[in-house]
Amino acid sequence: MTKISWSSELKKKKYLLLLAISVVILVVDQWTKNMVHNNFHWGESRAIIQNFFSLTYVRNTGAAFGFLNKAPVAFREPFFIIVPLVAMSVILIIFIRLKEEQQLMASALSLVLAGAIGNLIDRLRFGFVIDFLDFHWKEVYHWPAFNVADTCIVVGVCVLFILSWGKPPETISN
Repeated sequence: MTKISWSSELKKKKYLLLLAISVVILVVDQWTKNMVHNNFHWGESRAIIQNFFSLTYVRNTGAAFGFLNKAPVAFREPFFIIVPLVAMSVILIIFIRLKEEQQLMASALSLVLAGAIGNLIDRLRFGFVIDFLDFHWKEVYHWPAFNVADTCIVVGVCVLFILSWGKPPETISN
């Protein structure tokens, strides 16, 4: 009896972790994007750390680094709605199959899921993703602008990569 309740408690923790991380990320992501959208003109940049970091209002109609930015709208818009929905479904299937004690993996998947949802919300609301975190070194080097959701996706994927590093692939059984 104790084992069943312990397992049940761990399962609850896994789903509470998903909910907590997702809600916090979505609130912070959408709040920061709305602040930029409502207080900046498109393309406006404000230096926070001179020659290193600015807040810059960028509208990204593509994916990371502007990938598919110039693709025809008839392809791009459905693509950037369908692909995140498929990815989120896969993430949820993997999440459900996690063992209860895989809390770090659950956290990483939660970060990726929340980031995907945050950017999908932008695409559905505006037809583009709002990016604003703008790192650069003087005028010499400029990293493409990104947002909180992008950061969570990258961190989550890095954690997943580290967790899977050197592990043999597991067989999926039904």
